[in-house]
Amino acid sequence: MENQGAPNQQNTNQQFQQQFSKPFGQQQIPNATAVLVLGIISIVGCFCYGFIGLILGIIALVLSGKANKLYKENPALYTEASFKNLKAGKVCAIIGTCVSAAYIIFLIIYIVIIGAALTGGMFNFLGRH
Repeated sequence: MENQGAPNQQNTNQQFQQQFSKPFGQQQIPNATAVLVLGIISIVGCFCYGFIGLILGIIALVLSGKANKLYKENPALYTEASFKNLKAGKVCAIIGTCVSAAYIIFLIIYIVIIGAALTGGMFNFLGRH
């Protein structure tokens, strides 16, 4: 009978060691690093006509919302460093999304003005008013 109890105690000890092998049993927030990387790339990608930065920024914001919800459910489970990465990535994603959207709006206005100028110039060239 005592031999049967020993494996259960050994399993319990292994589970305890696995759970607390990390400092204070904490782990990184899922996708915190991905949010940071996507946020940084969205700032850089805003200069590629804004589309890449806008797409990556939106993806980073969606991932950060999900990760932030996980963190708020149980903050003691996750490390502070990963939460800081998540916040920094979200800020970068917001900046990248805003700059990309502004750049796209600028391009649309630019194309409309150039199109209007060319169209108006064409009518003047043909002698129509």
